[in-house]
Amino acid sequence: MREAPRLRVAAFRPDDERLTDAVELLESLGADPVPDPMLAVEPTDAAPRDDAEYVVLTSKTGVELAADADWEPGTGSVCAIGESTATALREAGYDVDVVPEEFSSTGLVDALSDEVAGARVEVARSDHGSAVLTDGLERAGAYVHETVLYGLVRPPDSGSSVELAAAGDLDAALFTSSLTVEHFLAAAEERELRDAALEGLEDATVGSIGIPTKETAESLGIRVDIVPEQADFETLACEVVEAAAPTHRE
Repeated sequence: MREAPRLRVAAFRPDDERLTDAVELLESLGADPVPDPMLAVEPTDAAPRDDAEYVVLTSKTGVELAADADWEPGTGSVCAIGESTATALREAGYDVDVVPEEFSSTGLVDALSDEVAGARVEVARSDHGSAVLTDGLERAGAYVHETVLYGLVRPPDSGSSVELAAAGDLDAALFTSSLTVEHFLAAAEERELRDAALEGLEDATVGSIGIPTKETAESLGIRVDIVPEQADFETLACEVVEAAAPTHRE
């Protein structure tokens, strides 16, 4: 009996341990990973302020850069936007005071809205952070300062998944931020394959982490099939692979 072909699943994580972990996870799920990093980190050499009453970190990358700069939060409450960020903070030796139930900007605003009126809040993140977080904290009465720790750019050699999608050979795609969606389509434009790639994704199972990423994808013509309740990559990958398997092309 001929063995069924494996699902080809694109992962767009930065080319570091996150992409390595993504490949290992997809292989453990019986899929054929298509690692196609759509984000590269460019540090700004800035560090979070140390005089705020609340400090918000939104990513593992931000935590690592803050730790490398020997940042100390002083007496401020340290807030993580999700469990992966909280884990990175703890591993770097920081105490974590706030992790919202919903791992999103909206979830963190909801968690802090009753206690930040009149307080100084430092938000340390990438240059593509959502205004939902800063605007929401300001509406709650906080004095918000934002420090850009790093920029996010598209690696020049990205786009192998675009070519597979355009050829109808991509079975699933895992978008982890609005920027990964935008960079995927930029790579498609660069290759003059935007329409073909969008058509190919119509026959694939597409997953996104969070509603903002879904909204970005759909506004740009990509139908999203899966948005996991828990906003982490492992849950996303598991749900997408499970959903894609029954309709896998022979």
